[in-house]
Amino acid sequence: MKLLNGKTALITGASRGIGRVIALKFAAEGADVAFTDLFDDDNLKNLEKELSTMGVKAKGYASDASSFEKSQETVSKVIKDFGTIDILVNNAGITRDGLLLRMDEKQWDMVIDINLKSVFNLTKGVIPYMMKQRSGSIINMSSVVGVKGNAGQTNYSASKAGILGFTKSVALELGSRSIRCNAIAPGFIETEMTAKLDEETVKGWRKAIPLRRGGTPEDVADACVFLASEKSSYITGQTLNVDGGMLT
Repeated sequence: MKLLNGKTALITGASRGIGRVIALKFAAEGADVAFTDLFDDDNLKNLEKELSTMGVKAKGYASDASSFEKSQETVSKVIKDFGTIDILVNNAGITRDGLLLRMDEKQWDMVIDINLKSVFNLTKGVIPYMMKQRSGSIINMSSVVGVKGNAGQTNYSASKAGILGFTKSVALELGSRSIRCNAIAPGFIETEMTAKLDEETVKGWRKAIPLRRGGTPEDVADACVFLASEKSSYITGQTLNVDGGMLT
């Protein structure tokens, strides 16, 4: 039996990268999938088509997750189109790296708005529906950088650390309604972006990880499936480090 049969998931920032793989994994497990991206482009349309061929209902929405108003509109559209939202994956995120000494206000605000404020926006939007049905799983994408910090990423680290505190607080507020809220903290995940890095640098990172390899988007997506399913029905307020032992 598929783990997410009969469930509807909303995933932000899902038309590429880790978010895209999460959407595909959810569909493979039987979930109907609503997803967002900033633009209504080929990435969004192609993912919608691919998901639809998997025998589930799927629809992409062009929406700015950092905008409270647009996020509420998106949630309303998903409810109208799908009837419910059982799973929310707050995955949208960006980086604007640089030493704090040289970082400008725009770099700070963009990362905080897209990475952290978006989590507030979408969670705030789905809560009334999850409370009414007295069930739901909210999964927030943090990072090991939010746990340990990283030079050159004060904005990103702050946004991802903020997600951890937000996750614990939401879990405490909504647990009595059988709504769970957890975070995932990926480590070094090998994607198209890391493929552009110098091979020797990548080898050094791999060597420093106990499992001696970088993670894959599938590793993160599998963790999301677990937290979205009833297999984790007694888990809330937790951070799952998907990092190959990096923080051990």
